Amino acid sequence: MSRQQEPLCRLCRVEKEKLFLKGSKCLSDKCPVERRTYPPGEHGRARRRILGYGIQLREKQKLKRYYGMSELQFRLFFQRAERKKGVTGEILLSLLERRLDNVIFITGFASSRAHSRQLITHGFFCINGQKATIPSMLVGKDDVVSVRERKSKNEDLKAIIDSNQSKHVPAWISVDREKMELSILTLPTREDIPIPVEEHLVVELYSK
Repeated sequence: MSRQQEPLCRLCRVEKEKLFLKGSKCLSDKCPVERRTYPPGEHGRARRRILGYGIQLREKQKLKRYYGMSELQFRLFFQRAERKKGVTGEILLSLLERRLDNVIFITGFASSRAHSRQLITHGFFCINGQKATIPSMLVGKDDVVSVRERKSKNEDLKAIIDSNQSKHVPAWISVDREKMELSILTLPTREDIPIPVEEHLVVELYSK
């Protein structure tokens, strides 16, 4: 599993928008993106005109960082989307959204995607009763993701789930917080993925 070395808040400032990499801090008034709406560094305040390749690169970097992936992981997902029939950009987003670490985070079972990956690798979850320890695993329609019985008494996990009772859950997922499980009702479409990214620019970048 790749490890993010650069300060996470710095990545958000580079993209000039929240990527929700730091959990509750992203929702508080301590978020650096709220306080400093310009890129980091000595020349962060300078106006920069980005054209062509630069625009495509920024969209790709934004999407890659949003899901916390390395360049190699992201490229493999793109190649997988490219092999499927349909609109490559939308297929790519659907695949990324179905990653187990992302599903755990957006349903409120972890405070961030990085925290979600940590819980998964430590064996907190199972898919259809089978232990799952790979964050990049894809969930499919009718899959049931649940907290393993031996981990269900973990107080920290209970606190996180309780604190996210009111968190918005996408329509393609059903959550039962009492049972500590979630069900995949259908595969996500572009309309189900509220990420402010122009995925066609990512496709154009990799198609060169």
